[in-house]
Formats: sequence, structure tokens, C-alpha cells
Amino acid sequence: MTYVLIPGAGCTPYHWHPLTDELRRRGHSVIAVDLPCDHPTAGFAEYAEVVIEAIGDAGDVTLVAHSLGGMTAPLVCERIDVDLLVLVAGMVPRPGESAEQWWVNTDYPWSEDETIDAFFHDLPPELAQEALRELRPQSGAPMVEPSPLRAWPKVPTRAVIARDDRLFPPDFLRRVTEERLGITPDEVSGGHFPMLGHPVELADLLERYKKDNPAQPTVP
Repeated sequence: MTYVLIPGAGCTPYHWHPLTDELRRRGHSVIAVDLPCDHPTAGFAEYAEVVIEAIGDAGDVTLVAHSLGGMTAPLVCERIDVDLLVLVAGMVPRPGESAEQWWVNTDYPWSEDETIDAFFHDLPPELAQEALRELRPQSGAPMVEPSPLRAWPKVPTRAVIARDDRLFPPDFLRRVTEERLGITPDEVSGGHFPMLGHPVELADLLERYKKDNPAQPTVP
């Protein structure tokens, strides 16, 4: 079994490392992909190509996509065999929709309080500071280009939301996931980065998904 981890905006393999360690401890192969998020012209098609190259000839692939990684993951599923797709606090795009349009089309509940830490508020201070340092600039290229997605792939899909997520509040992301995929997400503890704050709980859920008969997405 191979877990392929696709990061969100400005993130790196570092932001998966507690989950990576936990899954490897359980005997699984893990590929944490390093996307060219700071490349000025790289978009989601290029991101998908990087993921596919990282997978190589690995088999029994479960894609786990965090946040903005939800825009890349279905493009990978169009190109290669994937057993299961799991969105973790993940954006769910519609065909032709840009990341910029996603915020408007989903009626995102913007907050006017700019002092809120939407990323790492639930983590121990030292871990939160390190996670912040590891962030890279996110290029605007993939934000404005229409998604090359033609239709949601015919791959069993699961979704996970975090109970204390301040960036994608649970009620908001649950509604978006249900409307766009026809599935109800599961919930885990923590904020927008449960793989940093609650890796064991998330690993348990991922392993359960592999044992269960995953839900098939039904896009309205």
C-alpha cells in the first residue's frame, strides 16, 4: 500500500511529517510530494505531472490531498490508476473552475478579523512556529487559471474535515463537499492541519477507509 500525500498552498513534505512517520511505522509506503508552489508559471496541470512522476511505478495508491491539493488530486486520478482519493480539509473543484472562483462560487464565509491564525492555532507553540517557517510563497498562477478537470474521476472518494478548522469551518466545508460530491465527510480533531496535530487519529481513519468499501462520489 502506498500513500501519496499532496500538500496545500505553500506547503511542503514537512507539513505531512507526523502523519508520514505514523504511516511508515504501521508498515506503509509513503510519498510526500514536493510541489513547485513557488514557481511563477506552474499551474495545476504541472502540479499533477509532478505528483505522477513522484508516484512512478508504485501500486495500490491512495491519494491524500490537503486543502488546495484538492484541485490537483482529481487531475492525477484522470491520468493514472488510483485506488482511493481522500480529501483532508480539501477544496472540491468543479470542471473549469479556478481556485480564485472557488471561493466565490462556494459562498465562502470571509472573516474581517485579520488577527485570526487560521492555520496553526491548535498546535503547540514550537510546532506552530516551525510549521510557519516551513511555508513557501504560493505562486498565483494556479489560482487564476481554469481547472483542466473535465469531470470528477470515477475513483472512490472520501473527505475529512477538522472540527476546529478556522480556514474552512466545518459547516462550510461539509456543505460544499455534500453539494459537490454527494458524500458526507468524516470529522477529526484539530484545525486546518490535522496531519500535524492529530496524525494518529488521521492515520486510523485512512486505514479504516482502506478496509471499508469506500463511497463512490456522485457529482450533482
